[in-house]
Amino acid sequence: MNVIVVYASRYGSTKGIAEFIAEKLREHGVQAEARSVDADPDPGEYNAAVIGSAVYMEHWMQEAADFVRRNRTVLAGRPVWLFSSGPLEPGTSPDDPELEPKEISEFREVIHPRDHRVFFGALDPGRLGFAHRTLRKLPAGRALLPEGDFRNWDDIEAWAGGIARVLKTP
Repeated sequence: MNVIVVYASRYGSTKGIAEFIAEKLREHGVQAEARSVDADPDPGEYNAAVIGSAVYMEHWMQEAADFVRRNRTVLAGRPVWLFSSGPLEPGTSPDDPELEPKEISEFREVIHPRDHRVFFGALDPGRLGFAHRTLRKLPAGRALLPEGDFRNWDDIEAWAGGIARVLKTP
C-alpha cells in the first residue's frame, strides 16, 4: 500500500503534522510520503491519500481546496482521509463541529473521505507574514492568535495508526 500525505501550510505547522503522519504510517509498515500541494502531486500514483490544510477564517487554504476539486474523480476512487490544522483555542475541543472548515461538507459529497479530523495548530510569531503580525498588534489580536504549539502529537499519532490499520486490513 502506498500513500501520499498532501498538505497546504502557510507557516509550517500543518507541514509538520503531515510529515509526522507520513512517518507514523511508515512505522506501521505503510509506504508513505508527505508532499506539499504546491508540488501538485498526482494522487493517481498512490493507493490512498491523506490531505490536510491549514485553516484561516473557517476555510482551507485555497490551493488545498483547489487540489481536492481538481483531483476529485481520482480521489473518489480510493481511500482518503482529511485533516485540518489551525485552531489556536486551547479551551475548545477539536471535535467541536463549529471548527470544521466550510469546504469539508462539499468534500464529503464529492470524494467521500473516510474521516476528517481537526488538529490544533502552532503559532510562532517570528514566522508570521505582515498581515498576521499586524493583526497580533491589535488589542484582541494576541487572544485571537496566541503564541505556542497546541498540536496534540498523541492524538495525531493515534489517528495515523488508525489509518494504517485500515490500509493493512485485507
